Amino acid sequence: MIKFHIQKASFISLWIVGSMFSGLPILADSDHHAQSSDRHDNGSDRSSKEQKKHRNKPPVVKAAVDLGAAATFGLFGGAAGMTNQGVFTVINGDIGTTGASTLITGFHDRSAVYTETPLNIGAVNGTIYTATAPVGSVPSVMASAVALATQTAFDNLSPAALPGGLDVSSLGGGAGELGNRTLAPGIYCSAPGSYSIQGGDLTLDGKGNPNAVWVFQMASTLTVGGPGAAFPQSVILKNGAQAKNVFWQVGSSATINEAGGGTMVGTIISYATTTVSTAGNVTIVTLNGRALALNASVTLVNTHVNLPAL
Repeated sequence: MIKFHIQKASFISLWIVGSMFSGLPILADSDHHAQSSDRHDNGSDRSSKEQKKHRNKPPVVKAAVDLGAAATFGLFGGAAGMTNQGVFTVINGDIGTTGASTLITGFHDRSAVYTETPLNIGAVNGTIYTATAPVGSVPSVMASAVALATQTAFDNLSPAALPGGLDVSSLGGGAGELGNRTLAPGIYCSAPGSYSIQGGDLTLDGKGNPNAVWVFQMASTLTVGGPGAAFPQSVILKNGAQAKNVFWQVGSSATINEAGGGTMVGTIISYATTTVSTAGNVTIVTLNGRALALNASVTLVNTHVNLPAL
């Protein structure tokens, strides 16, 4: 009996010790699951941050939109023509309309003068094209080709062709306000339908890439300058950004620095009118780009238009 009790006691002791040790893997496994859960949570946090960061990046355009026959034009006024007021306007490029020559007012090129007065003189260091000009050309051929190329470029810059444009409000600030921003290359689409550059300049940062492209899409208006008419604003290029790679697809009208002054950059293609400055302003507005209107006129007051390098 004594022997039996000793064996039984030994068995019970071994069972207790075994039970104690048998629980250790469970604790270790629980700790492993906890650590794994922590790693998973941390990974989720990182993934969430990466997704948010990705959402705040605009889609990238691999190449500038082809302007075709419109590439050499600083101004185009659809079938409505264009008007210059003031004596300091200079266009370094061609200008044109599919309309009659009488719809060009206040300009001259090397071979013809179009309704200039002593107060309205605009020098075109290129050629003026209309339904009948220049003399000796085949009527309407060049102007019609530019009209088609401008419409094609407008369509190729649209949200239908270049979807997913970034709403700038995701970067902070107002959804339609581009003033006081520095933007990376890519496609930007106005959530409210219009864009303005007011209260500060817009800076485009090429990040060292001379081929970087910016596309700004808006269903309605583009307004540069302000708030109010007395504060011109500019678009500033840095780190390799080039004017030839900046595009503004404007669903209705564009108004650039009503008070005069400032520098606008890029090719503006508007469905309706484009107006630069206001009558009576003598401070030069500079457009390093183009103003191409599909269905209305282009009006300039003492403006320098510099065609970007092709």
